[in-house]
Amino acid sequence: MSHYDVFNGDADGLCALHQLRLADPRESTLVTGVKRDIALLERVPAAAGDSVTVLDVSLDRNRAALSKLLQAGVAVEYFDHHFAGAIPSDPLLRAYIDTASGVCTSVLVDRHLHGRYRPWAVVAAFGDNLHPTARAMGRSCGMAQREIELLRDLGESMNYNGYGDSESDLLLPPVDLYRALQPFASPLDFIAKHDAPRRLAQARRRDLALASGQASIEQGPAGALVVLPGTRWARRVQGEFANTLAAAEPQRAHAVLCELADGYRVSVRAPLARPWGADGLCRGFPTGGGRAGAAGIDVLPRERLDEFARAFAQVFDPQPGAC
Repeated sequence: MSHYDVFNGDADGLCALHQLRLADPRESTLVTGVKRDIALLERVPAAAGDSVTVLDVSLDRNRAALSKLLQAGVAVEYFDHHFAGAIPSDPLLRAYIDTASGVCTSVLVDRHLHGRYRPWAVVAAFGDNLHPTARAMGRSCGMAQREIELLRDLGESMNYNGYGDSESDLLLPPVDLYRALQPFASPLDFIAKHDAPRRLAQARRRDLALASGQASIEQGPAGALVVLPGTRWARRVQGEFANTLAAAEPQRAHAVLCELADGYRVSVRAPLARPWGADGLCRGFPTGGGRAGAAGIDVLPRERLDEFARAFAQVFDPQPGAC
């Protein structure tokens, strides 16, 4: 019998899997990709008697492949915090899904493991821009403020590394980054003893500086729409730049668009003070999805940009109905 670990290539997916495998080591086939590459279950060639663990990818976007696996007699364990829709009722499925705005997949795994490897969940929560959650969990571990800031930098750098159109845009393929952190039970040891955290942090700061200097911004009452060029550095930093803008203006929403040949790739952040609405906005367009506080559209056709801008303003208007 074979086991497959299927996980998002961002900080949350990586840390969620790492927590589970620290607690329950097992041989498995790894299935992952860039952050936006979430239709992963269709790549799993599992058969009756095999098992699959899924982490941080939308059940709704993988519904058909999940149904096929369950019908084939494959046991599936599913941890996620994105919009799921109706969760199948099947004895072979164990689903741990919570879409609350302050939760990420690693937090769900932390609950499942009763806090056994919590510092890695702190890393993941910072990566998903859930700073209050991350700081509260760090304090619950008795961590000093300096240590919490180190985990913030690691989480943001790991999350940054997940963005791109393909793995050729990334500094480290997600499987390689997972293999790098595998020997470390503590993220602080990973930071101290491996060069990947330093390399990723340096590249992230460089790309953020480029984004700040070249971004085209349209301001409105609801928030800001930002357009970045269709370059490798822009594709890498898109999500982290959206998080940075959201943190700087927590009362406002932000959409960062990266140019594609046929339109835009979109990252949306709801106001941190009101972290909801992003998923509904993005699901209103083909290839859109995500969670309440942060969502995206894989390809927004160029001719629908004005429609998106109007929907963005309507969803995040701080005074709906005002004249």
